[in-house]
Amino acid sequence: MPTKASAPPILISLTAFGAAEVRRHGQLWFTQLGFAAGADGIEVRSELLIDAATELPAIAQAVRAAGKQVVYSCADYLWAADGTLDTSALERVLAYTQTLGATRLKMSIGGFNASSLATLVPLKQRLQAAAVELVIENDQTPQAGTLAVMQDFFATANANELFLGMTFDMGNWHWTGECPLQAASALASQVLYVHCKGVQRQPQRWVAVPLAESSAPWRAVLRALPADMPWAIEYPLIGDDLLAVTRREVDQLRTIAATMAARTPS
Repeated sequence: MPTKASAPPILISLTAFGAAEVRRHGQLWFTQLGFAAGADGIEVRSELLIDAATELPAIAQAVRAAGKQVVYSCADYLWAADGTLDTSALERVLAYTQTLGATRLKMSIGGFNASSLATLVPLKQRLQAAAVELVIENDQTPQAGTLAVMQDFFATANANELFLGMTFDMGNWHWTGECPLQAASALASQVLYVHCKGVQRQPQRWVAVPLAESSAPWRAVLRALPADMPWAIEYPLIGDDLLAVTRREVDQLRTIAATMAARTPS
């Protein structure tokens, strides 16, 4: 008799609190707020660091004390526009990841192309030495965020015996004109981490919104993805009582996850 899949941990990407607010209060402050709201972990963002030398050790201590999970997200591209592996960015981000105590690192591929093939083996060796799991995100750019690009990249990496999991950002597909449900069906076997993000279309652009306000088929997308991979809130968390707002969204996402897991055989 099949058992039910376990519900995923619920994390918060600290960008959810807004760049200006996070820079004003610091990522440690929002890390503690997220834990107080019941989140299972947080995603620290490189682009929101003010002083990595002091912030990262402090966040690492808070994560250890709370017994929570932490992911490090780096905004730098892994491959430069000419297809060369950005080794300086990689070394810097691996050092930051280790200082943070994270075992999972999120990046985008950037300019990966046919000339990048020779860099896959050195990349694999460096990740193994650092004991860091790299998960590749579909970003909002044509060169690193379309379904065809993602499929080609993962097929190439897998063929070269380098398995890199995927951070599946549900919302970013809209920025590149793709169908998130089609992408979920095509890439599910690579997905190790999910960015939960609702979207709405405004006259000139897409904007991120809570799932409950999304115009996208987010439930179908989540059902198409592995049921037990961590989910991270990456939509705006805003309100006068920010702790209450955050707790409500964490609880709602956890309820959705538990309901889906209960219906999904492992």
